[in-house]
Amino acid sequence: MSAVEKRLSELGIQLPVPAAAVANYVPYVVTGNLVFVSGQLPLENGKPAVQGKLGAQVGIEDGVRAARLCALGLLAQLKAAVGDLDRVKRVVRLTAFVASDPSFTDQPKVVNGASDLMVEVLGEAGRHARVAVGAPSLPLDVAVEIEGIFEIA
Repeated sequence: MSAVEKRLSELGIQLPVPAAAVANYVPYVVTGNLVFVSGQLPLENGKPAVQGKLGAQVGIEDGVRAARLCALGLLAQLKAAVGDLDRVKRVVRLTAFVASDPSFTDQPKVVNGASDLMVEVLGEAGRHARVAVGAPSLPLDVAVEIEGIFEIA
């Protein structure tokens, strides 16, 4: 068992089955020592888990949960791409889209759900640059979508 998988087990986390692409794109691209992972939605058992807009139907706590689920999807895709999560040298950047009511301004608090998970699982290698943007709507009416760039060995 790899060190990262051991850490996931210690945290009681099981990675989901990587979501299949649903349009004309691929779930990830490996080029050189970088892995670009397409936007991941907050899914549980393959279905949207948190839907609606932050500041309207969805509270910050559920938004944080949605971001965490997106991060688990990112890690699942990353494992599919490279086989062993111990190859991850660094999370380079996460770009997060938060479906938001026009007056909602706490997107960074929501996206901490993903950022915190990356550090919990990967330690210092999980610290990253980040973008947290409000969006008027997202696919399947989900509350959050996150893409990532990772450096691998």
